[in-house]
Order: sequence, then C-alpha cells, then structure tokens
Amino acid sequence: MQQKLIETGEAFVTLFVELTLLFIAISYLVAIINQNISAERIQKLLGTRNGKGFLISAGLGAITPFCSCSTIPMLIGLLKARAGFGPIMTFLFTSPLLNPIVIILFIPVLGVQVTIIYAVLALSISIAAGVLLQYFKFDRFVKQELIGISSCCATESNCCEPASGSSSDCCSTEEQTSGCCGEKKTEPSKYQLAWVESWSLFKVMMPYMFISMIIGAFVHGFVPADFFTEVAGKDNPAAIPVAALVGIPLYIRVTALIPLIGSFVAKGVSIGAVMALVIGSGGASLPEMILLKKIFKWPLLLAFLSVIFTMAIVGGFVFNALLG
Repeated sequence: MQQKLIETGEAFVTLFVELTLLFIAISYLVAIINQNISAERIQKLLGTRNGKGFLISAGLGAITPFCSCSTIPMLIGLLKARAGFGPIMTFLFTSPLLNPIVIILFIPVLGVQVTIIYAVLALSISIAAGVLLQYFKFDRFVKQELIGISSCCATESNCCEPASGSSSDCCSTEEQTSGCCGEKKTEPSKYQLAWVESWSLFKVMMPYMFISMIIGAFVHGFVPADFFTEVAGKDNPAAIPVAALVGIPLYIRVTALIPLIGSFVAKGVSIGAVMALVIGSGGASLPEMILLKKIFKWPLLLAFLSVIFTMAIVGGFVFNALLG
C-alpha cells in the first residue's frame, strides 16, 4: 500500500506539472494565433461549407501532437474564434488519436498496413461524427460563459462586470486603452494580452485539472499491471467492448500504449481488443471528461463519449476481421 501511495503521488506530480505547462503554453500560443489571424479567416478555413472545414480540422488534428487533455486549450481557442462546430469536434476526435508521433510509432510496431487502416478508421469516423453532431445542432450544448472570457477584463480589477446572461466582452475598444474608470493607460502588447488570456483560462480550469489529475494518478498507481489482460483475455467473448470500456477511464497516451501492444498480444489478448484499448484510452479519459464538463453540457459530453466508444468497438472488430 505504501509503495502504491508513493507511485500515485509521483504520478500526480508528474501529470499535474506536465499538463499545467502544456495547458499554459498551448493556450498562450492559441491566443497569439487568434490575435494574428482574424476570426473571419478562421471561420472561413474551418467552416462547414462544402465540407472543406472538416478536412482541414482533421488535418490539423493529425499534425498536433496533443494528448486527450492537452487538446482542451486548442478546443477553447477554436470555440472563441467561432469556427464551425462540426470541424471543431472533428479536431477534438482526431488530435489525440492521430498525430505524427503516433504514426511514427505505429509503423515499426504494427507495420504500414495496420497504420493505414488505423489512420483511415480514425479520420473517417471523426469526420462522420463531426458532420452528424453539426447536423443535429449539438453546438447548443456548449457552455458560452467560458468561451466568452475577456482578457481586458482580466487585467482590470475594477473593470465593469458583464450583465447577467450576456457575454463577458464587458470592455469596449475604448475602455481597453483608457480604462473602465476613464483614466488613460498604455495599451498592452499582444504578447501581454495573450499571457493574461492564457493565465485567466488556466485559473478557471485549474481546479478541474487538479481533480482530474488526482483521479488519473490514482488509476495509474492502483490499477494492477495485468488488469487489462485479465478482463480482455482471449477467453472473454466480449473482450473488444470490455477493452473499449476499460480504456476510456484511463489517462494513457496512445504513444505509451503502442510499445506494449506486443506484450498484450503475447499474453493472449486479441489485436482487436488491444486496438479498442488504444482508441478508447487515447481518444478519451476520465480526466479529460472532467475538463470537458466545464465546457460541454451533458448531452454533448455523452455524445463525445459515444463516438469514442463506437470508434473503439468498430476498430476492434475491423482489426480482428482483417488481422485476427
């Protein structure tokens, strides 16, 4: 027990420090991008017209090496820029599952054929899910209060407060340069504004990050190493859905699971169950759900989980059929 507590504590410190640095760095970079690229340009690139935005967002997800939790700052940045909702969700699905690091590791471990199947599966289901969520207007389940965080208000302790139910853009352009009380002040640089915005966002999300990393560390420290091989072994006819279900609560990167695939298969776990675990744990995690709950209402959160769970199960059966 003492050893498990020590491992849990070490995992918590590692996860929290790593996610904090990633969260601030990514949100700062996104704030800089949003200042240099107009919202209209982002809306044009990641809109839903003619389906181009879905392909671009899938490509964006495929080149950003984020884990399930570190996609959150980018998600918020795209929501603030009013990009197309469907493309935003496509990015959220693809980013942790399909990026250059994942592809580089997949090829030597599983070969080019498996890598291509995995990439096509992740891209096609992510785009289809984004289209469906857009069609059924799930964007109404996005919480607007976090998306409207205003950097100018965050810099002013005496700044006017937004009216109840309105957006938090409480400072006008003139107030940003003259102050809410009328005093003349120096206009901050874009780097200062980006820092204030990223720090303000971090302060809002930090309690949720703290709780999510405690849970992630607990799972890391107390779940036995052979737990997966026991619940998703070859004698279990429901190994694939069980593997997908087990994978979602875990906070394990795809890049951390890929080197273990050979070990799992050697212990009798089918390739389909292993891939279901990879997709389930890489595409979603309990810590990510806690962070997303700050942004999404329950219907959208459940829809997100359903897409990842479905993708994991479909992927598992496809891989078993082709390579079993």
